[in-house]
Amino acid sequence: MTSLEKNASRFLVENISLLPKGRVLDIAMGEGRNAVYLASRGFTVEGIDISEEAVKIAEKTARQSGVNISAHFTDLEKTAYIIKDSYDVIICFNYLQRSLIPHIKAGLHKGGFVVYETYIIDQIRFGKPRNPDFLLKHNELLDMFYDFRCLRYHEGIFENRKASAGIIAQKTVS
Repeated sequence: MTSLEKNASRFLVENISLLPKGRVLDIAMGEGRNAVYLASRGFTVEGIDISEEAVKIAEKTARQSGVNISAHFTDLEKTAYIIKDSYDVIICFNYLQRSLIPHIKAGLHKGGFVVYETYIIDQIRFGKPRNPDFLLKHNELLDMFYDFRCLRYHEGIFENRKASAGIIAQKTVS
């Protein structure tokens, strides 16, 4: 396993073979661990985050890894940055902004994939985040993408330290 694979989300690494090579948007990319991993696997990656410092770190990590990513500072609560019908894959990890879900759906080409994994309400037992606004209710992620074809889904408490849900789903209608 390479260092890029070790740093990337395990859910993403384990399911990379499901995703079509093409244009990817990484929402709330943080320091770019998943963006850089995907770029190293031949994807064209664009990432957005609210932290200017995180964007700079992501760009530096990409350069040091010998890959290119396009990274942008964006406040998604103020601007829905997602361009309609533009992406083959949209990923989002450890971030929940319910108002973005329609934009994520619209941003994907027909046949495109969403990879989404974040915390569920049970996370309160283990620490942050604690605000219910940033925690999925049980089955909520599955419900959000009810109109997509679900290829992978998990939800629950893992390793007795993290409560999360994750989905990989394909857009089947325009």
